[in-house]
Amino acid sequence: MRRGFAALLAVTIAAGGVTAAHAQGAGPNPQAEAQALELLKRGIGFRTVAGPGNQTFDYATYLKGVLVEAGFPADDIKVERVDDTAYLVARYRGTGKAKNGAKPILISGHMDVVEAKPADWTRDPFTAVVEKGYIWGRGASDMKYDMSTMVATFVQLKREGFKPGRDIILLFSGDEETSMKTTALMAADYHDAELLLNIDGGGGELDEAGKPIVFGVQGAEKTYADFELSVTNPGGHSSAPRKSNAIYSLARALDKLAAYQFPAQINDVTRASFTAAAANAEPKIADAMRRFVANPQDKEALAVLRADPGYVGQTGTTCVATMVNAGHAANALPQRATANVNCRIFPGVKVSDVQATLTQVTGDPELKIRELDSGSVASDASPLRPDLMKLVTRAVHARFPGVPIVPVMSAGATDSMHFRARGVPSYGISPIFMKGSDSFAHGLNERTPISEIAPSIVFYKTVLTELAK
Repeated sequence: MRRGFAALLAVTIAAGGVTAAHAQGAGPNPQAEAQALELLKRGIGFRTVAGPGNQTFDYATYLKGVLVEAGFPADDIKVERVDDTAYLVARYRGTGKAKNGAKPILISGHMDVVEAKPADWTRDPFTAVVEKGYIWGRGASDMKYDMSTMVATFVQLKREGFKPGRDIILLFSGDEETSMKTTALMAADYHDAELLLNIDGGGGELDEAGKPIVFGVQGAEKTYADFELSVTNPGGHSSAPRKSNAIYSLARALDKLAAYQFPAQINDVTRASFTAAAANAEPKIADAMRRFVANPQDKEALAVLRADPGYVGQTGTTCVATMVNAGHAANALPQRATANVNCRIFPGVKVSDVQATLTQVTGDPELKIRELDSGSVASDASPLRPDLMKLVTRAVHARFPGVPIVPVMSAGATDSMHFRARGVPSYGISPIFMKGSDSFAHGLNERTPISEIAPSIVFYKTVLTELAK
């Protein structure tokens, strides 16, 4: 998942006084920049897609070789196969002199990508192309770009002789886009940590003129859940209709669900997001945001926010029908009708409680509701850490002075989910700034500006050296 936060916040926040010109902070890192681009070009060439021909293990082995060549001990880097995929763990050993118990800093990302069919693309999705200031290919934004700049940053810090006070551990999963089995395995083994920085979450937004608008720090995400709603009948000949009809029963249940709204909810992350967005939103929306922050039970304010697709998901749990299937023949009564209902569940709410609500709302004893396995787990929002927010603000403002830094909640799901569920505070901090019109993650002709490589390395160096010293 890339850019998993509420993107519409970026539309409503104006970065007054911020110019597109930026300082490089700690200065250029030409070796790291060149290496990051090479890593990215090579990385796109690995077809890290679930199923036959999955090359995630090969990609992880390649990254391990890069780190070993840079001077990291081979014993500190593990590549582990899991079914058709793999995960990578790389430890940058610290001196043990850090304060607060010197617990490790974790960095997460994922090596896998969603499927891309070459016949649908203008270019071969698994052959990197640098053209017109962009790098094109599957994974160019989600998320081999961040992964390449982070590995290049590791190598650069090693080259400069940096010795962290605590361990920094890279945790690259191999199936974030599917089952997250590798993420769950790593979270089970590496949860005794100070915090996790997810380089697949958060990030910056530019307007279409290239002006920075906002930088989001992902501090929470909703739980993903799919439910199958099904009605089964004996069926029969269509010339002899019966009162009981699976399609009609399912339709009535879905109609009730469409009319239902889950209770309004707010947490520290969404409160901060709405407060920041209200500063420059259009008057009606801004008023609703302020009223909602002051009183989440304000029905009028809630109605305004829930009428907007960009904000409805930030106000509580949502469930919506996404697929239906019914009948077996054009001249027969349906024996079975099913629907998939996709829910994005507010942090702190149990999946089982949402299923119970669906049962209550639909109110049909003949309707069966079954949770489908999605690999998702519920996790609470991470506490807002003033020290981390201050550090991220300093790193971002070195490039774009004055741009708003806003905590955000994504609709889910990222690798952070499994670590938050294990009690590790997790924050999405990808430093890439992009225009909305350049966002093609999971889509055709995925691309990212190569101009983001240099500032990304500066950002990562600033954050890592400060947190791990």
